[in-house]
Amino acid sequence: MNELDGLSALIIEPHAGMRASIHNMLNLCGLTKIDHASSSNHAIKHLGLKTFDLILCEYDLDGGQDGQQLLEDLRHHKLITLATMFFMVTAEGNYSKVVSAAELAPTDYILKPFTADRLLERIGRALERRNVFMPVYQFMESGNQRDAITACIDGMKLNPRYAVDFLRLRAELHMFLGEPAEAEPIYQQLFESKAIAWARLGLAKTLFMRERFDEAKDMLEDLVESNKKFVDAYDWLSKTHSAIGALEKSQAVLAEAVAVSPHAVRRLRKLGELALETGDTDTAEKVLKQVVSKAKYSEFRDPEDHVKLVQTLVRKGDPVQAAAVIRDLDKSMGGQKNTSVCSAISSAMVHEYTGNEVRLNESLEAALVACKDAPGLSADMKMELARNCLQNNMEDGAADVMRDVMRNASNNAVMAKAMSVFEKAGRGDLAASTAQESRQQVVDMVAAGANKAKEGDYKGAVALMIEAVNKLPDNPQVVFNAAVAVLKCLENTGWEDRLGQSAVTLIDSVRRLDPINPKLPALAGLHQQILKKYDKGPRVKKA
Repeated sequence: MNELDGLSALIIEPHAGMRASIHNMLNLCGLTKIDHASSSNHAIKHLGLKTFDLILCEYDLDGGQDGQQLLEDLRHHKLITLATMFFMVTAEGNYSKVVSAAELAPTDYILKPFTADRLLERIGRALERRNVFMPVYQFMESGNQRDAITACIDGMKLNPRYAVDFLRLRAELHMFLGEPAEAEPIYQQLFESKAIAWARLGLAKTLFMRERFDEAKDMLEDLVESNKKFVDAYDWLSKTHSAIGALEKSQAVLAEAVAVSPHAVRRLRKLGELALETGDTDTAEKVLKQVVSKAKYSEFRDPEDHVKLVQTLVRKGDPVQAAAVIRDLDKSMGGQKNTSVCSAISSAMVHEYTGNEVRLNESLEAALVACKDAPGLSADMKMELARNCLQNNMEDGAADVMRDVMRNASNNAVMAKAMSVFEKAGRGDLAASTAQESRQQVVDMVAAGANKAKEGDYKGAVALMIEAVNKLPDNPQVVFNAAVAVLKCLENTGWEDRLGQSAVTLIDSVRRLDPINPKLPALAGLHQQILKKYDKGPRVKKA
């Protein structure tokens, strides 16, 4: 039986002739379920409707977005599964582009020209590895990380030639579960036996998660020094410098990473934000222009990129170019989520700089209205709006916006930054009262949900807490208590697929927002107990 029989493939290639050629090669390999996409946008529409076992993506796509940027979007927005085999097809010999794509871990590269036999060989190799790791992937996709760890241990015994990969995945699963102490000896074992760079990076991550920043910094600096092309190490070193408060060092390290790998949009965006925060407006302008240009062709472009560029240009004293950026925002992203509020905030910056008070007040009023219906608008955008309102005698509007920021603060640093907006405007009193009111609102939300659960109204508790999460998706306390409410409801009222998926989503959010929360292991443990109680783990065949 053909090993590719029954597999599905998506060919992402702008040129019809090349699509037909690859299609014919796949047919020769025995693969018949094949769809085509001529652009990244077309591919995203396909992937939004169904999953594929295999994706063959041309690096040089038409329309502005390259294969690396598409892969970045697909990974970030989880449009491809862990089991999807993603091949980058390219004739490009430029190393910087290769390393940009490689850091996002495509399954393999296929360099043009290639034959059907060569293609079959590469797919066969990838398929063999996928089959070995499929039990782990199935547990991970279902949110069952504990059994995924067990599957790694079993898989390593059965397939010792993949031992290093199983150990690495097992360590990453412990990190995902918020267990750096369990991950550390695995990384240490890998490092001592193989001297693998990413094992040292894993060790540094365990130190970072336990807030041992100085130790993490020393290890990461050594790693970057000895591995000049290891961009993930640069990212974590930059992150560590930021955690310590050394923003200029953080920016410098990230600039080095961009020099090595210049095409990753999210890294460029972070560099632009850091440059703006440190006052390096020349770098901020240069980098943010690249971000706006590169993200222009993505289905997931963010209007906040334009706002940051406008902010930079205004600080540089260039309102004319800033106004042009706003026009581009309105033209290229009109009607999309949060475009109107971002346009209004940007316009307010320009009018504040030029001293046009009438237009400034109009823009601020429009921004305040739009802000009430702006899901996902960042805290930084809201704080900039509040700052401008405070400067222009619109204190009630500023307090409303900042109350929302403070309620939804993901950590103490965000809260401190929010407080400083008031304090810099000479309104420390308003900062204190708004912060206290915001904290009390969160306490009341959580208490209301807990009371429902105590009364035995588990579904009512879930409804209240899910509503709270919709309002405050970045507040770790609210998200944690919502996860508890959902798990208790499942435990006491029976399994519901909708709630089961909500539990996975909420627990993942807790890990993202508060990875060192000491209650995370207990939360994950309760989730695993409930999955076992209702036999909801994936069916995995024993070898």
